Amino acid sequence: MTTMQTTKATLPLAARLPRLRGADPVLVLSAGWCLLVAVIAVFAPLLAPYDPSRTDILAAGQGISAQHWFGTDSVGRDIFSRVLHGARLSLFGPVLVVLISTVVGTALAVACAWFGGWFDRVLSQVFDIIFAFPALLLAVLAVVYFGPGLLAPVIALAVAYTPYIARVVRSAALRERQLPYIESCSMAGLSGRRICVRHILPNVLPLIRAQAVISLGTSLMDIGGISFVGLGVQPPNAEWGLMVADGRTALLDGKPQESLAAGFMIILTVVAFNMLGERLAERAEAKA
Repeated sequence: MTTMQTTKATLPLAARLPRLRGADPVLVLSAGWCLLVAVIAVFAPLLAPYDPSRTDILAAGQGISAQHWFGTDSVGRDIFSRVLHGARLSLFGPVLVVLISTVVGTALAVACAWFGGWFDRVLSQVFDIIFAFPALLLAVLAVVYFGPGLLAPVIALAVAYTPYIARVVRSAALRERQLPYIESCSMAGLSGRRICVRHILPNVLPLIRAQAVISLGTSLMDIGGISFVGLGVQPPNAEWGLMVADGRTALLDGKPQESLAAGFMIILTVVAFNMLGERLAERAEAKA
């Protein structure tokens, strides 16, 4: 028994964990960064060394130091603490957008694939009309009508993103609808709703997951852009797009730390979501 335990303990890590040898490094790194940002968003109050809204005029515009890892902004707020807390609002909006658009788009897409006919044609025309309007334009129009904040852009972007999800899912569901096992289920007396929920939907779920992850990155960038122009999250809340805008004056004065810190977080997170979504889509297509 002792010899066997010693042998196992001396085996290389790759031999003891064979899955690591075939791991995709891009997938691992992008998934790791997305997970890290999610953990930061959840535990920001515990991780941040300072209150993100506390001002200190005497410490305004300080550079990187042991007390302030990313420096301070124009009113003395700790940038590192604001970046951590900013992950919450920066992710909350995109998650709502993707959740709403994915649920609605998937339901409509599966219904189109199952019923077909006039139902499919009408919804396809509606999707084409929504496609004609840029997502950011819809968000700006919603803000003009309902006022600045996070709710109006989230609803507008969710409406704009729904056709993207629906088209991808509809194509996959149509392929699944034509397979022989679907006809066998119908002949066995299963209802259309049960076939869609128990058979078609699980088989297209990997593709839905991949498209949702890609949409997270795109919506994060869109909501950040809306906040940047002052139509989204309002001061003094911490949000990455708003922080990039707040740091523009300091950037011209040779103190770019606020804009750079928030900007890098946006770039890295968007790239990570896009790369993760692309890898998941490749795996979903390979299994199809």
